[in-house]
Amino acid sequence: MFLQFRLWVGEGSFAGVWRLNQDVAEQKLENTRLRERNEALDAEVKDLKQGLDAIEERAREELGMIKEDEIFYQIIEEEAK
Repeated sequence: MFLQFRLWVGEGSFAGVWRLNQDVAEQKLENTRLRERNEALDAEVKDLKQGLDAIEERAREELGMIKEDEIFYQIIEEEAK
């Protein structure tokens, strides 16, 4: 009887092992997501250090800058009624 209790409820029980396996799986997913994010940031840092293309792209997208002699077109969509 005591062994049955420990198997289902005590330390190292089925429920405890299952919960730990779930935690490990969640942590692996989080680690993968963070690893991909770090790789993307690393690539961006390398681009910024090596060339002007990344700097130009950020200036255009984030600051709305344009080159000299370029024409800027802004398209404003009408709101749906």
